[in-house]
Amino acid sequence: MTIIFYSKTGCPWGDEVRDLLTTKNIPFEEREMISHPEFMKECIDKSGQSKCPTLDIDGFILADTDAKAVEEYLSNKN
Repeated sequence: MTIIFYSKTGCPWGDEVRDLLTTKNIPFEEREMISHPEFMKECIDKSGQSKCPTLDIDGFILADTDAKAVEEYLSNKN
């Protein structure tokens, strides 16, 4: 499973998603959008918006999501 996590520094919902993935030892690549405009553009191209957190999980986009929704999606995926 490949997870790309689009984040913004200081976002509490993003922090919760990061904590969830880290606690469950789920590998992910984090792409911080404020410092890297190319990641912001990539997130917008994929999801149609720039809100955090947004995840690309094997091509499935969870846009402007939260830890509960990510956990639910991952549990249903397995």
